[in-house]
Amino acid sequence: MRDRFPMLVVGGLVLAVILGNFLLRGASRGGFADTLSTYRASENGARALYLLAQESGLPVVRRSADLQVMDEQSSATMILLAVEVEGAREDDLDETLLATERDAGLADEDVPHEGFNALNAQELSDDEREKLLTYVKSGHRLVYVPWGSRENPLLDALEVKLSKVDTTLPMRTLVPPMPTPYTLGVERVEAKVQAFLELPSSAVPVLQDAQLERTVAAVVPYGLGQVLVVGSPELAMNQALGRADNAQFWLSALRALGSGPYEFSEFHHGFTNERSIVDFARRYGLHFAIAQLLLGVALWSISLKRFGRPHPPPESARVGATDALFAMSRLYREGHHHAFAAGLIAKGLTQELALYAGLPAHSPAPAVATGLQARGREDLSQALRAIVRRSEETQSDRDLQQLAARAAELRNRIHPTGPAHTPAASVEES
Repeated sequence: MRDRFPMLVVGGLVLAVILGNFLLRGASRGGFADTLSTYRASENGARALYLLAQESGLPVVRRSADLQVMDEQSSATMILLAVEVEGAREDDLDETLLATERDAGLADEDVPHEGFNALNAQELSDDEREKLLTYVKSGHRLVYVPWGSRENPLLDALEVKLSKVDTTLPMRTLVPPMPTPYTLGVERVEAKVQAFLELPSSAVPVLQDAQLERTVAAVVPYGLGQVLVVGSPELAMNQALGRADNAQFWLSALRALGSGPYEFSEFHHGFTNERSIVDFARRYGLHFAIAQLLLGVALWSISLKRFGRPHPPPESARVGATDALFAMSRLYREGHHHAFAAGLIAKGLTQELALYAGLPAHSPAPAVATGLQARGREDLSQALRAIVRRSEETQSDRDLQQLAARAAELRNRIHPTGPAHTPAASVEES
């Protein structure tokens, strides 16, 4: 035990560090998901918006498939929160000067990703964009909350241009410029704004800056459908729903867009139907639990080994085992139990060969011999029959020793290696 104690102490310390890290990661509930994902429960997630709509009786669902196939017979309203669009660009280079360094949160032009989310998050592809625009044009609704102020093909199709807000401006107060169903019950909204909207003449402003009188949210008609564009992604975040009338704005806006269901796209936040078991474990932190289990098994297996030269067994144990062996052999000799001992040898050999023949260990010797013959081991079959027959005729120590030697030889011939083994006929003849 003294030899294993240092290893046990080191293993305990390593295990404590790993368990502490695992508990800290588990404490950040919902932090595994992407920014503005409805699975994310931290400040910059949208889980509160999803639960708010759900508890208010609105039919909400999470969509984990791409937008390549859109059911035009459905009445679903698609919701894209901070989904990057393929082909995004910055037309006005002067606005780029307003952007701060990367990973600056809401002041960053790129959606902030954490860990593997940078690899899992999907852009809205050109094919998806065309399918989505066709879906809206046929009379459906879309809620689009872009991140940053860069132009992209989706906004171009809606004839909407984004104008970047100075990142040094504080939180803005937004008010409805006119009464609309989208702002029913809304007096003011408080949120940080990333971009003001420049709209076509057919658009309907929904929210504007109370001081600058610049539009932040608007409904843009497209074909027979409508698109609600919001230039403030923070308005949909968990941290903002408790301010002013922010929650009421979303409830009124969603109800005004139709009866639903309202589909939040989670495919573009990295949640797909084709996720593998490894990806699932990685996303939910299960790989740390598996690593801890493997580490524990490794430490346990190492602790079973001792360091240093092996110690000989105690003298009393060696002498006791030798005395017990001699006493047992004397009992068998004095009691003339040669036939019984021979039967035990034959029984043990039969059990071993039964497994090789594909039979239960308790199978009788004739059945085992037949099974060996069926498997093409005629030599083993004949040798087993000979040993069983000799075990019934054993009457002396010499006969018992010869039987044990032949049984050992037969065991070695189960998987013959090296020089050719003695043919079965020699066992029968001897």
